[in-house]
Amino acid sequence: MATKIPISHFTPITFLYFLLLSTSHIPILAINITHILSTYPELSGFNQLLSTTAVAADLNERSSVTLLSVPNTFLNNSDVLNNPTPPSSSTNTGDILRYHVLLEYFSWPDLRRIPPTGKLVTTLFQTTGRAPNNYGSVNITRDPITQSITVHSSNSEATIISSVKTIPYNLSIFTIDSVLVPNGGNLIASETRPLLGLNITKTLIDGHNFNVAASMLTASGVEEEFEEDERGAGITLFIPTDEAFSDLSSSSIFQSLPAEKKADVLRFHVLHSYYPLGSLQSIVNPVQPTLATEQNGAASFTLNISRLNGDVSIDTGIVQARITRTVFDQNPVAIFGVSSVLLPKEFFDKTSAGVNKPSVEVPPLANPPMISISPVNSPEIDGSATANHLSTAPGVVEKDSSSAANGKNAVRLFLGLWCTVVIYLLAIN
Repeated sequence: MATKIPISHFTPITFLYFLLLSTSHIPILAINITHILSTYPELSGFNQLLSTTAVAADLNERSSVTLLSVPNTFLNNSDVLNNPTPPSSSTNTGDILRYHVLLEYFSWPDLRRIPPTGKLVTTLFQTTGRAPNNYGSVNITRDPITQSITVHSSNSEATIISSVKTIPYNLSIFTIDSVLVPNGGNLIASETRPLLGLNITKTLIDGHNFNVAASMLTASGVEEEFEEDERGAGITLFIPTDEAFSDLSSSSIFQSLPAEKKADVLRFHVLHSYYPLGSLQSIVNPVQPTLATEQNGAASFTLNISRLNGDVSIDTGIVQARITRTVFDQNPVAIFGVSSVLLPKEFFDKTSAGVNKPSVEVPPLANPPMISISPVNSPEIDGSATANHLSTAPGVVEKDSSSAANGKNAVRLFLGLWCTVVIYLLAIN
């Protein structure tokens, strides 16, 4: 006998609540990188180096990363990592290994879409605070003829050989034919994590191309507020580049805002949680409150964050920006450079912000049918503009009007019945 399931248990509202509840807390996939690499004997040396440093533990806390691993053949020929490292230089080895961890997920198709001019990608080394400027990034290029993918640093380069392991949007492992060595960093510095109380302005100035934002943070007084919020869940800052401020067509409107509203615009660039780049790329809830939300109330001053064409896109409802680089990423603080100043819709509109609305191609209107006016009641003859008799079949206008009315009544009847059924089902629950 078939089992009857009461329909009342599956009302649309109940089902929607269950769906939201089941998808709002999706855990991040934990990665045991040394366990994965242990099944590949040709990567045993590289895996051992990860295990004997803190890099394996760093990777286990990350998602949406790409690991560039060096097979034993090329590792043994390296002047940098060809012997077991003594304890005194373990930090040096750790940062070199971090330089092989890209803070973005790349599949083979993603790599083949990289432009020949290259793409600058942040590595795990950048998050240590020991990589000045962009020395914690690598430039990935694609040869348009051979389709080979090469990873460049300022003093080394390696070609990607093959794909080893792919866990979609979470982990990719590729092999490369040489060890990558960062330049300009303090590779013998201590690995001790920085204490809370990061000087945000100094970090921006050291990162270059963020002088305008640093000056505004200092002048507004919100920098101290941000640094106090580093505790607990941490913070994530989206900092516009100097070019983003120079391209701001509404600069005069922005400057005319009172001091408190300017401070709210700056708070609008900050999330009250720590999000590394990988978490932003795979964020579950795209609509995120900002520090300005906390000042002005729920549902206001929110950002819509999503993954778009491999980049992290940030939509304010007025402008759409993208993350261009990682300035600092060390739990509990992440600082990212963004391509545009984030203008809240609460203070700006598309016209005042100088943002063009998306162009929608509207098809041209069809020419109206030729209608002859009866000479008897023509406006030119008797001056009556309201009593024109169009030369159409009798009853056509009345029929169209009646059909439209019947259609509206049918829609109203359907909506009324649907609402009645929903209310009844909720009542019997």
